[in-house]
Amino acid sequence: MIEVHHLENSRSQRVIWLLEELSVAYKVITYRRDPKTMLAPASLKQVHPLGKSPVIVDTESDDVVAESGAIIEYLLEKFDGGQLLPAAGTAERRRYRFWLHHAEGSAMPPLVMSLVFSRLDKPPVPALIRPIARLLASGVKAKFLDPQIQDLLSFWEDACGEHAWLAGEAFSGADIQMSFPLLALEGQGRLAAYPRLTDLLARMRKRPAYQRAVEQGGEFSMAG
Repeated sequence: MIEVHHLENSRSQRVIWLLEELSVAYKVITYRRDPKTMLAPASLKQVHPLGKSPVIVDTESDDVVAESGAIIEYLLEKFDGGQLLPAAGTAERRRYRFWLHHAEGSAMPPLVMSLVFSRLDKPPVPALIRPIARLLASGVKAKFLDPQIQDLLSFWEDACGEHAWLAGEAFSGADIQMSFPLLALEGQGRLAAYPRLTDLLARMRKRPAYQRAVEQGGEFSMAG
């Protein structure tokens, strides 16, 4: 049994989706964000010292695994029979590895920074400094973050024209990993000008395992 320590509206939704694709027995333990800070509760530190989600516990081996990419690799190595993990030594495996790491290594940092700066003019930032914070955020987003995100979107759109899925003609764990930045950008209204990315996300949503995962943990959204 795999225990998924799932923080609402977070990266852990991907782990639930992967387990549904693999038909692996799992249990979801849900944590709620602090309504003021939007941070994870301190109780998550009882599972892993960093107190972040996703974290899984393999009750068969007592392994505790954190970090999205590491969790995907762990689950595919243990449970996949060639369904979602391309064969070693193939071009598909190399592309799979790239997208698995690209999602968190290059894609998410500017998206998270953009979200943080978009909230600088809102509580709990003191009202007196919100006008200055708003100007600072606007400048950083326009000069630094938005161009980076634009480059990412263009790169992804071009990549989607090469194969049916990101790693090749078959759906893989790389698509599950990349769903998070795609959903984040859709929530900010940034996918409308990218028909291939829009189609990719639509095809992800049509997968029965994705729909079951949403029923279990909800669908991620990073509006703002």
